[in-house]
Amino acid sequence: MNQPATQKEITRLLLAWGAGDKAALDELMPLVYAELRKLARNYMRQQPADHTLQTTALVNEAYLRLIDSSRVNWQNRTHFFAISAQLMRRILVDFARKRSSLKRGGEVQMVELDEALIVPLEQKTDLVALDDALKILAEMNPRQGQVVELRYFGGLSEEEIAEHLEISVRTVRRDWSIARAWLFRKLSEPPAVAGG
Repeated sequence: MNQPATQKEITRLLLAWGAGDKAALDELMPLVYAELRKLARNYMRQQPADHTLQTTALVNEAYLRLIDSSRVNWQNRTHFFAISAQLMRRILVDFARKRSSLKRGGEVQMVELDEALIVPLEQKTDLVALDDALKILAEMNPRQGQVVELRYFGGLSEEEIAEHLEISVRTVRRDWSIARAWLFRKLSEPPAVAGG
């Protein structure tokens, strides 16, 4: 089966699942599982070596949350993977927050920000700080926040992001460039000192 047919089949099954067809979900998962694992692997590569959550566990947790989100009005394959990327990011951030709170200010989850996101070489940043910065960015400019999430975390191409957000590829590139610069500045700021 060629790629466009698979995309059409995924979209058909998503629409059927969204309409309440539970059997469509059973047909859908084998078609999307490999891509969900690839997405999860991308996330896990950014985690420290001692991270205890495994790729399979991340995929399984995302799958469980996807099942619970049966009321989503699925649009197409790109929409599905955008939602999946958001879920995986939330799972990892929740995991990092929980781990950080257990250690009471101890080791914080660090992630590498690749050159496509931040210019400095091999800079590491706190996953929770990155999530907080993305929330601020999304409040200031929701579309730029979505572009970062879809490109950096979701691994979607500029064309897929443009299709999902119904904007031009040129707009995606501009938003990506502006958001990347803003995140660099935000994540380079010294952390606020409590009580100071």
